[in-house]
Amino acid sequence: MTVVGEVPGIPQAGGAGGPVRLARTAPALLMQPTTLCNLDCTYCYLPDRAVARLMPVEVADAVAVAVREWSRRHPVTVVWHGGEPLAAGQAHLRALMERFGPGGEYPVTHAVQTNATLIDADWCALFTEARMQVGVSIDGPGQANAARVDRGGRASTDKALRGVDMLRRAGIEFGLICVVADPTPDSAVALYRFARETGAASLGVNLAEHKGVNDMAGQQPGQAVVAFWQTLAACWQADPVIRIREFEQAYSYIRAELAGSAHERAARPVNALPMVTFDGELVPMAPDLAGFSSPRHGPFTAGNVLRTPLARLMAEASDVPWVAEALNGVSACRSSCEYFAYCRGGQAANKYFETGRLDATETTYCRTSKISLMEGILRHAEHARR
Repeated sequence: MTVVGEVPGIPQAGGAGGPVRLARTAPALLMQPTTLCNLDCTYCYLPDRAVARLMPVEVADAVAVAVREWSRRHPVTVVWHGGEPLAAGQAHLRALMERFGPGGEYPVTHAVQTNATLIDADWCALFTEARMQVGVSIDGPGQANAARVDRGGRASTDKALRGVDMLRRAGIEFGLICVVADPTPDSAVALYRFARETGAASLGVNLAEHKGVNDMAGQQPGQAVVAFWQTLAACWQADPVIRIREFEQAYSYIRAELAGSAHERAARPVNALPMVTFDGELVPMAPDLAGFSSPRHGPFTAGNVLRTPLARLMAEASDVPWVAEALNGVSACRSSCEYFAYCRGGQAANKYFETGRLDATETTYCRTSKISLMEGILRHAEHARR
């Protein structure tokens, strides 16, 4: 696995180390207040999104015990992620949030990832009152958002933009997460302009991937993806008012390499991004696997928080067979990838959906969202120096 282009003075990051383990706590934890989504996006990989199953408050109570303990050591953000979280209803979501309290020495904060079509003045009042971080899932202007339709096949763009406008008029900061199905220089320009016009504070870019029932990946040649990232970097440098998630991650890695501390990044435990599903099942890493099962491993879960404390489930998660296989995949990446300190072993869900195994190494996700991204940034830097 290589990146085309060189940055003088940056060594290659990989190398050996001790056993790969999963972190026992997490700065962010995903909660699924409902399985239901009011949209039916053509690329959506989530199972059961047409069924309304609500998270009982008992699940939130069980999770809150561990979160309050974690907050004695570091801040924790509880991210409400569906389905469409707002489809749970404001009263129910508020009841779930209230179980967590303010936290310990460090705060417990809340965030929501929403398609914005249900946002109204009452939701804005709750976001403001709870000081919630708000992320909006929308893919861009015009045809770029055509995949995001409602259950009648109707476009959702106008409703989503009305929700965005409500956020803006209420003074609520929000970020965008956009799925890009056609990564080209023109789409990069249109995407950045769109994010700028909405007033978003941040932008996350997800290139269409093979996940679950969705198989949109691999449709673009590598150089087209590189050109997309290169152009997006140029747009950002020309008007750097929006934080771009992928660039912040890449530049953080580059700074670590230049400072000689990338090996420390590589040696850290694997970041846990746990998700608790509506019924209390814990997916301790790779939350995109929630609701899926493997012929070899069965359901991708490490236990249920209603039966076993979350802290214990996280402490023992590395020994769960499917998690152990995923960590073996991270170890294999560490041994073979010169940019392991940058990508930290890739995404287990992409490995599984692309190869049927969790201990694979390079995937399409690696090539398009990491390798091509870094190459695009370096090409932009080289071009900007001329």
